Amino acid sequence: MTEGTPRTLPEPLLHVSLTEQPIDYTALTERVRSHRAGAVVTFLGTVREFTAGRRTLALDYEAYEPMARAELQRILAEATEQWPLVAAVVEHRLGRLELGEISVAVAVAAPHRRDAFQAAQYVMDQTKRRVPIWKRENWADGGTEWVHPPEGMPQRPGDAAE
Repeated sequence: MTEGTPRTLPEPLLHVSLTEQPIDYTALTERVRSHRAGAVVTFLGTVREFTAGRRTLALDYEAYEPMARAELQRILAEATEQWPLVAAVVEHRLGRLELGEISVAVAVAAPHRRDAFQAAQYVMDQTKRRVPIWKRENWADGGTEWVHPPEGMPQRPGDAAE
């Protein structure tokens, strides 16, 4: 939101979900649509087959759920302070995901497209940077590798024992 511009919209709908169920991106998009929003941006992160030249078979996601939910809520609140959002939703999968499955979805609604695009990118970038969700790459060669959040984030539960 432009500095000094008062918020003229009602409080936005904000929703966070961590789930082991497939993400219904159509329902997610419909959840944020509103007659007050001229733009809806939906981002879907999916399990890709190749990462840095290695073939991935599946990903496993774990989270420190109470902290992850709280941090996701903070990120959505921050987005509403910067852009005039009508609604913002983020859902992240946990558990095992196969190729092509949706691991994370962000949907943002705003009166104008620029705000919606910028807010959606902010939410996704901050989610990757700050939320304690870990993924394990399961490689076609039989290897596995845990990918941790950035420096300063908690370690994956059980790492000290492994």
